[in-house]
This record gives sequence, structure tokens and C-alpha cells, in this order.
Amino acid sequence: MRLSAIDTLHLKEALQNAVVKCSERCLYQSAKWAAELLDSVPDPVLSDLDQKEAVAGLQGYQHPALSANPDPVEAELEAKELSKYLLAKSFFDCKEFDRCASVFLPDSLLSGLLSTKATDATTPKGKAKASSAPPFEQALPSLSQKSLFLALYAKVISGEKKKNEESEMIMGPQDLGTIKNSHLVVVSRFLERWFAERKAEDSDLPPSQGFLEYLYGMVMVKEKNEDAALDHLLNSVHLFPWNWGAWLELTNLISGVEQLNKITPVLPQNIMSFIFYANTAVNLYQQGQDLAASVNDLLKLFPTSSFILTCRALLNYHSKDLYTAEQNFSNLLALHPHRLDSLDHYSNILYVLNMRPKLAFLAHLCSSIDKFRPESCVVIGNYYSLLSLHEKAVQYFRRALTLDRSCLSAWTLMGHEYVELKNTHAAIESYRRAVDVNRRDYRAWYGLGQTYEVLEMNAYALYYYKKAAGLRPWDGKMWQAVGSCLQKMGKDRDGIKALKRALLADSYYDSTLSSFGSAGPADRMAQMDPEVLLQIANMYDRLGEVKEARAYMELCVAQEDGGTADNADASAVSTSNPGESFVVHGDSPGSDGDAEGGYEGRGGAGRGEGTGVTVATSKARMWLARYAMRTEDYVTANRLATELCQDGVEVEEAKALIREKPPSLAFPNIEEYLPSAAMIRIGSNGGGGPKLRRVPRSQRYYENISTIPPLTDQGSGIYEDPSQESDDDENGGNHRHDDWSGEDYLTDGYDDDDVDDDDDDNGGAPTNT
Repeated sequence: MRLSAIDTLHLKEALQNAVVKCSERCLYQSAKWAAELLDSVPDPVLSDLDQKEAVAGLQGYQHPALSANPDPVEAELEAKELSKYLLAKSFFDCKEFDRCASVFLPDSLLSGLLSTKATDATTPKGKAKASSAPPFEQALPSLSQKSLFLALYAKVISGEKKKNEESEMIMGPQDLGTIKNSHLVVVSRFLERWFAERKAEDSDLPPSQGFLEYLYGMVMVKEKNEDAALDHLLNSVHLFPWNWGAWLELTNLISGVEQLNKITPVLPQNIMSFIFYANTAVNLYQQGQDLAASVNDLLKLFPTSSFILTCRALLNYHSKDLYTAEQNFSNLLALHPHRLDSLDHYSNILYVLNMRPKLAFLAHLCSSIDKFRPESCVVIGNYYSLLSLHEKAVQYFRRALTLDRSCLSAWTLMGHEYVELKNTHAAIESYRRAVDVNRRDYRAWYGLGQTYEVLEMNAYALYYYKKAAGLRPWDGKMWQAVGSCLQKMGKDRDGIKALKRALLADSYYDSTLSSFGSAGPADRMAQMDPEVLLQIANMYDRLGEVKEARAYMELCVAQEDGGTADNADASAVSTSNPGESFVVHGDSPGSDGDAEGGYEGRGGAGRGEGTGVTVATSKARMWLARYAMRTEDYVTANRLATELCQDGVEVEEAKALIREKPPSLAFPNIEEYLPSAAMIRIGSNGGGGPKLRRVPRSQRYYENISTIPPLTDQGSGIYEDPSQESDDDENGGNHRHDDWSGEDYLTDGYDDDDVDDDDDDNGGAPTNT
């Protein structure tokens, strides 16, 4: 996206006008946003022809921000009210909101509006009938739109201030969140009549400027009348598109992508609509190359805009690219070191990445700039939470909410801290307040689900987990929580569907990371969460579908090397036929009938390094070993049990599994391969692979030996008759003597357990029993 030099000049002029108009109406946040955006617009490079045209156009030119109102009626009213307007604005700047409102709208006038309504007319009775006149509606004062907006806006702010003063301490016994702004009724009624007069057919009043529509929409939002609020806010952005406050109110009203796409065609077609769409999509946790491209296009127009840079960092954050998001926030902080906006999100990233030194620096920086900003308190609270000082963290989150009760991050994070403190009641209340502030906050819904799951109220937990998954459908963590909850409720079939959705969701994030600077698209099923695979397999096992359970167990084990269980020789566990390759079943993830339905081998492109040995993969390996024992596949069972011993997980159970079946069942015809003086038994030396144990044939039935012939062969192999020795010391690399003296026949750990004195199978010297 590129703008010509003339278009850039017009853009800067519009933003300058927006700063002035918003400042005149005390919309300071909107004015600050427009001023920051204006400062990030690079100066255009004009050609000679453009410079001549610009110079010619400047002759007699007066900037719109400094010129009088183009509407003559409004201009005349503003000129008459200039002294009162300056007085009212000075009161507003000093935070004397009631005095500001009373300059143009005294309390007597507003109380008259509340006491007189068109529907109050009644027919008088008795003697007073002839002399009584019907009630009349009090006429609205003739004020300019600028003065009227300032007075009504001051009234709304005054009501919010009194609401906070009357509220109890945060999370106190009387803090029920039921106190309302008492001034909304009169402001709403005044604006209702004002707009009704403008809509009258015989009205010759000047058209609206868009700011009163914004105020009326804001009042409707506070009164929970979202449909009427949406209509008025759309009218506002059409009449004056540079008021960022109106766009933010629209963003808060949009609950999903479908609604966003529905209202997009009716928005004004200008740069503000483009910025609004990108910001709303980021707030709705959307991902994708199109959105990333939109943000990058905006950065070409506003390369140093703190707002656009924050959007890009949040986009990386929501796509789980935390290190890139942290780097973007770090660059933003270096570019704007005194800006506190959105630093609470930065502290969340540092907390997740466990970057304590950076979080400590950020906390000190915020405290030095303004310790009484809600963002500063949230950052400091996150720092104390990382130090496991949860009571201290709650204290700072409370302070943030005292400064701003609509601080979403503080409500949600305070709920997390109460969970850590095992105060589930307070945690639930904190999460509910967060949902009241913003129903799109998936973290609050997920926190409610977690808290109810701790209380073993799984039906409630499932409801809240589904809410979180609906807001963030491509986050595997949400679906994993839904599946686990369904599993606890005994709904294994539905739980399997949810967990498969979790696998697909995680692969979606992997495939979209390339949009934000990562290298190349990822394989859709290259790496899966072994915990999820183990849960799916266990649910299939409970349902009696052993074939599917075995398939997912093999997939779980295969994640150790970053591949899938396609290669039976390398990663997959053996089936009843050791050479049979594993094929994904029709009910397995990814087998939806398309070309991606199967799994590539472990060595295919895009494979990661794997998870290594985890508790989940070890449990899956143990299940597969037991399954092999049930199917009498003792070679596979012994191999898997030996791998468990090598991994150091489930060692005792693995050893017990090795000894579970008689060796004669595993090697029924082995005696025909033995020399005359010995036999072999299968065993383990406590952690290695399968070993061959030498036991003299005379003791096959554990008989006592009276005379043992002397032996001369030195080696660790199978005992040979000296007459059959073909060379000198064929196997004697370790110089171990194969003598039969004593009860413990060997010192290499390969002796028979039933003859071993100490029964430790470790090859040490025999001990007395």
C-alpha cells in the first residue's frame, strides 16, 4: 500500500483536524491516538510540479482545524458561546465535571427533562378541568453541538466517577458490581429528544457532526442496548471517521468474525476502516497471512506508529510465536521508552517465557514512569507472581482495579492468583468480572472452566471450556481441556472428537507460523502432542476398540523422534507380524480421505527433532508391551520392556513383564541349537537388551551337582566343550572364567535367577541368604 505525495498531505491534514476537534471536545484518548498516528506519517517527497501546485494552493489557504465551522448556524452559535465554552472546558480539564456540565445544562433544566414526558399527559378531573392545561414538554436549549457534547460528556464522566466512589473495595463483601451510573438516564433522554427533532420532516436544523451519535452509542452500550448502540456508532463513523473512540466502541460490540465481515461493507471506505478491521481481527484472535499482510501494509504507511507495532506484536502473541512477539515488544519499547500502553501484554509474554530479568526491568521502568497507572500495577503484579509471591501479586492487581475497574488483564490475572492460593470462590468471582468487562476474553472463560474442574463440577467446567474453545477455535489447549472434561464425565466418544480437534488445531498454528517470519510451512501432522495421543488411545481402550487404541499408542511413541508410526523398523512398535508397516486407520486424525490422509515416514521432510522420552510416551510403550504379551508376541514385549528399562521409566514393571512368561513359550525349539553341556534362557541384566543366560544342562531341573568337570574355555559366550574349541580363547575378550565352582556360576549378571544366591541379577559376588 503506497500513497502519493498529495494523498499523504491530505492524510496529515485530516489527522491534524482530528486532533483539534477531539481535543476541543475533551476526547483526549482519541486525540492522543490521532496525534501519534500523525507523527508516524513520513514527510512526503514532492516533485517540482507538486511543489508548485502545493505553493499555489497555499495562497489564501486556512487550515480546516483553525477555520470556523462551515455550517453558518453552528458557527454563529459557537461564536456566541465562546466564553462559556472556554469556562466549561477549563472545568473539565480540572476534573470538575459537574461544574462543566452546569455551565450549559443546569440541574434544574435536566430535572425538568426527567419529570416531563409526552406520555405523562392525563385528563384532569373535577373543577380543575376547565383551568388546567395539559403538561407540556420542556423545550431543549439552543446550543451548538460542540458545547452540547462537552456538557453531556461531562455528565457521563461525572456519573462514572460517582459510581466508582460508591462502589465497595475491590472484591469486598459488598462489591457486587451492581452499582449503575445514575446520570445515564437523563443523558439518554436528552439525546433521544435531540435526535427526534433532527429527524422531523419539517426540521430545518443543521445536520449532526457525528460526535453526539458517538456519545449516544456509548450510553446505549452502558445500558446494554447493543443493537441501538451499533446503529448510532456506525452513523458516527460515517459523519466523522477520525474519532478513534467510536471505532473502539464498535470493536467492543463485535463478538465474532462473522459479525465483523457483515458490517465491513457498510463502513466508510477510507484508511480508518482498514485500521479498524485489522485491529478488530487481532482482538478476535484471528491468524493468517492476509491479516499479517494487512498489518505490514499499515506499517508501510505509518512505520513508527506505536499502535500498529503493538498490533503486529499481539498478532505474533496470539499465534503462539512468543519469541517473535517478545522481540517486537522490545523494539517497540526501545522506540517509545515512556509509553505504558499495552505493556501489560508484554509482561504476560515475559511471564510465560520465564524471562525474570527482563520482567524485573520492565516493572522498575513502569514504576519510575507512573506507578499509579493500571498497566504499571499489572506489570508489577506479574513480576511478583513469577516470584511465587501470590499475595503480593493480588495486592497490585487490586490496585490496578481501584484505578480502573474495567482493566481486563487485572481481573483475569487476579483470578489466576486466587487459583494458586486455592481460593476458588474469589477466583470464580474475578473471572466473572473479567467476562463482564469483555465477553471475548477466552482466558477468563478458560479460567472459570479450570476452577470448576478443580471443584470436580465437570458439567460447569465443560460449559466454560466450550465458551473458550468457541472464542479461540484454533487453540489446541482449549479443545484438550474440553476433551479431558468429557473423559472425566464418561463421554469417551465425544472426548475423542474434541482431542482430535486439538491435534488439528496445533497443526494449524504450526502451518501459520510462516506468515510471521518463520521458515516455510509445516507438515500438518509432523509433530503431535503425545499427551493428547495417549488420552485418545486410553479412551479407545475403554471403549473396547483395541485396534484404534494400539494405533494411537504407536503414534504416541513415535513422537519421541518427531515422526509418525509409519516406519515399523525405526519408530513404530511391532504388530503381530514384526515386518508389518503401520497404517493409519480411517478413524485416526488426518485420514479424511484426501491426499493428506496418510502419514509420511519419520525421515520425511518437515519432521522435527521430537519430544524425546516423556511420561506419556513411556506409558504408551508399557501399554504396547502388555498388549504384545496378551497377543503372545513375546519378542516385541521383551524389546519394549527393555526400552523402558533403558529409559529409566517404569523399570520395575518392565522387569516384571519380562519375567511374566516362561522362556520355553518364547523359544519353544531352542534346545536343538544348544551344545550338549548347556541350555539358554532369556533374561535381562537390569537395564540392557535381551541376554542369553548360561545354565548347565545338569541343573535344568535344579538338581544338585556332586562333581563338576574342570573347564578351560575363557569367554562370555555360550559354553563350549573344550574338544570343540576351534581357536585359542575364542570369546575371551574380557577374560572371564567359565568355571562352575560355587553357586553363583557367572560374574557377568547372566546367571539363572533360581540359582543366584543374592537374587539381584547384577553380576556381583554372591551373598549369603
